[in-house]
Amino acid sequence: MGHAIQAEGLAKRYGETRALDGVDLEVPQGRLLGVLGPNGAGKTTAVRILATLVRPDEGGAHVAGFDVVRQAHQVRSLIGLTGQYAAVDEALTGVENLVMIGRLLGLTRAEARRRADGLLDRFALSDVGGRAAKTYSGGLRRRLDLAASLVGRPQVLFLDEPTIGLDPRSRTDLWGVVRGLQDEGVTVLLTTQYLEEADQLADDIVVFDHGKVIASGTPDALKAATGGQVLELRPSEAAHLDLVRRVVADVLDVTPEVSHGQVTAPMREFAAVSAIVRRLDDLGVVAAELSLRRASLNEVFLALTGHRAKDEEQDAEAAA
Repeated sequence: MGHAIQAEGLAKRYGETRALDGVDLEVPQGRLLGVLGPNGAGKTTAVRILATLVRPDEGGAHVAGFDVVRQAHQVRSLIGLTGQYAAVDEALTGVENLVMIGRLLGLTRAEARRRADGLLDRFALSDVGGRAAKTYSGGLRRRLDLAASLVGRPQVLFLDEPTIGLDPRSRTDLWGVVRGLQDEGVTVLLTTQYLEEADQLADDIVVFDHGKVIASGTPDALKAATGGQVLELRPSEAAHLDLVRRVVADVLDVTPEVSHGQVTAPMREFAAVSAIVRRLDDLGVVAAELSLRRASLNEVFLALTGHRAKDEEQDAEAAA
């Protein structure tokens, strides 16, 4: 299997800010790569370079086998791009937006209309295709924007936080569309701050921080590498919560999280559970609830970057 996207040593500066600092990426054909990271980590800069919108200061990249700098025209003919905000012409109808893009891509008027009708049907937009885009809801606009990026039947699709600001139902609808593209063999690079989104869709994940890739792997591999399992323990008496926290911290040699009357901490050795229970029993502390579960991507994100992804998601929603 070849690679649809390859980048090596990508670097980009804006004044004193180093937006990218030696980024390497590889995305096999037909795979979906999820790119995670805090605001300002360099995700969008990487997408803009790979989509030929920005030149790197250092390093290089190939998309669909073509150099993004020297062969930018060929790259553009083979990719689609959906940014953080819908880029459709609000004065045009849904049909007119798609036909216009088809004509710009060299399709005849009849071909462009057939392509537009097919995409409107695929994205459940046929009923509103004759309406001006300015009358669309946020979810409908995002679907139209994604449809627009597919007019040229791209081999590689860049989705830069495509569901930001959408309600849960619209977000889920778009997930279904992306899964359909994966089934058709389209290679997708998805940047997102919604970790559930990455967990649901991504074959592989890279985590950016301060312009660098700090971790990569499948979702399951990243979860295993940063803790594997998570202990959740709730004492029967709220007054014992701090005591439980101190015992868990001592036995596991970590800093537990305390929230909603519960102590949560990553753990690697199952035997540590028995040690914690014995220690609490000696102290006369009774556990009302004790459970083990797999680490979530949110906990992976926290372990790798020092930030909770939920905070980043809230920032993104506020900006939207």
